Amino acid sequence: MSIESFSRPQLTLGQKLWSIQWFFVLLLCVTAGIGVAMLYSAANGSFDPWAGRQLVRFGVGLGAMIVIAVIDIRLWLRYAYVLYALVLVLLIGVDVMGTIGMGAQRWIRLGMVTIQPSELMKIALVLALARYFHSGSIEDIGRIRFLMPPLLMVLASSALVLRQPDLGTALMLIVAAGVMFFLAGVRLWKFWTLGIAALGALPIAWQFLHNYQKQRVLTFLDPERDPLGAGYHIIQSKIALGSGGLFGKGFMAGTQAHLNFLPEKQTDFVFTMMAEEFGLVGGLVLLGLYVLILAYGFAIGLRCLNQFGRLVALGVTTTFFLYIFINIAMVMGLIPVVGVPLPLISYGGTAMLTLMAGFGFLMGCWVHRDVLIGRRGANDDL
Repeated sequence: MSIESFSRPQLTLGQKLWSIQWFFVLLLCVTAGIGVAMLYSAANGSFDPWAGRQLVRFGVGLGAMIVIAVIDIRLWLRYAYVLYALVLVLLIGVDVMGTIGMGAQRWIRLGMVTIQPSELMKIALVLALARYFHSGSIEDIGRIRFLMPPLLMVLASSALVLRQPDLGTALMLIVAAGVMFFLAGVRLWKFWTLGIAALGALPIAWQFLHNYQKQRVLTFLDPERDPLGAGYHIIQSKIALGSGGLFGKGFMAGTQAHLNFLPEKQTDFVFTMMAEEFGLVGGLVLLGLYVLILAYGFAIGLRCLNQFGRLVALGVTTTFFLYIFINIAMVMGLIPVVGVPLPLISYGGTAMLTLMAGFGFLMGCWVHRDVLIGRRGANDDL
């Protein structure tokens, strides 16, 4: 019997809800709870303006996650390109009539709601690439011509994000896409070729960077060159990280954060504030929660019997890892400051809802892990 003719009894809604990994959901709730507590501390003991809104957004995102998880995975495969196209249109809309904030044009207003399409693209691109590679065979993956359409999808989305400008998100899109290319079976020599070409293009790319982006790179190389200007953020972050010690100064007792030496303590530098208040132990607890979430994600990806679900699960998990790695490396001064939020902790509506939607697709891959989908995929009977 061919894969296309394989028929599996449909799960009922109750069975799908029972199949959800509720311990994974608990991990998300605990992590988000830490985020709400840190935002409460950032506002000096008030739920306004950040903690209360973050709690509501997490609740909405949690509901959306459950809904996405129980929807048949073949439906998401069918509309993966549509979702990607819609988000791409939103990115174009940002370029044409976006809202400017903090020196960048990254948001667009849709009625009463303001969203950041670059965050949505992180999941939309994963879905589109997963569908494309699901439709190809091993022989197809080896052909350069077959790889051109997904490369164009990555270049189109990352180029629009770079125009905002948002270098951090553009790099996340490129790296996550690269991981998906590798998981789909693209040979390593092609990555080496692209890597060498990228290194050769660095002097040219430098000329296209905005002045503030060049300053961030130079500050990363030598933070002391401008301690009261471009280097101020990272110097204060390192001071706060070191002052926390082993157990921290206590909840709402961090001097760097609460005396306003630490910038953007509710978004980019929230991990620094947490480390100052709860020390190395508190930071390791949060990292432990992240490791468990990542382990669940990779395990789900490896258990999926269909290529689409496998790539979606591993793509979402890779994106989640990049959020964590870039933010923590950034506040420690290991990479330039690029403005990537700490997942489930940093304040931000679109980022929170995007992450929860991504976890919904991840959990949907688990619920439908035994569904076999042929290469014609989107035309299979639901």
